[in-house]
Amino acid sequence: MSFDAQFASLNQTKLNEESPTPLYYQLYSLLKQNILNGSLEDGSQLPTELGLSQAFSISRITAKRALDELAAEGLVARRRAKGTHVTHKYQPKPVKAPLVGMLQELEFMGQHSEARVVELTTARPPAEIAEEFALVEGETLLKMTRVRSRLHEAFGYYVSWSKGLNKFNEKASLETTTRLEIFRKNGIEIKHVKQILSASAATAQVAKELGVEVGFPLLSLTRRSYDENENLVDYLSALYHPDRFQYRMDLTPEPSNE
Repeated sequence: MSFDAQFASLNQTKLNEESPTPLYYQLYSLLKQNILNGSLEDGSQLPTELGLSQAFSISRITAKRALDELAAEGLVARRRAKGTHVTHKYQPKPVKAPLVGMLQELEFMGQHSEARVVELTTARPPAEIAEEFALVEGETLLKMTRVRSRLHEAFGYYVSWSKGLNKFNEKASLETTTRLEIFRKNGIEIKHVKQILSASAATAQVAKELGVEVGFPLLSLTRRSYDENENLVDYLSALYHPDRFQYRMDLTPEPSNE
């Protein structure tokens, strides 16, 4: 991506000459923020000191000091005759949310909707899932395929692979008791959950169960649940009808140490 495309909105920002914050620091902060959030990509070339001075109506000395500050932090590299290039690679961090609240929401949904078990079997999972569970040769997991409905309208299609559910794992229990309660009855407490949200198109089987056309766009969720020893105990793939299901999160920022 060219710098002009990346910088299009950035150079519309006006520096405040009346602010007690020095102009060089305002420019430094603006560039740093856009480097850290990935707006200015790793390897992209920044304007020259003259280019920055013209874009922000500041002196070349001011622009130079801002670039020098970025270089001192390792966010850019400045080379004679080659210009200034971003040297920070943006890596998004996972959003953290309180686990207790999320588990309560999952139990609430389970208690206020109906589950129908489509498939219940003990089987060897696909290789990539078996590897995540660190299964030994021949070891199997409990596979469940379920459809969850509210007011007789299906909204979710679930395929899960679970380890350690040796009791209360019959179809009747799984249709009348939340899976979190089933885990607890087997002596397993979920202590850590990782989730990935995406989108997917409905396959023929999923389309039939959710009452949509093949290829219908669905909300996709992959959830990995771990016990107190960080052992993976459940791998869940869920597909949701976007008009019948909302995934809400109420996040509170962690206290700053600064």
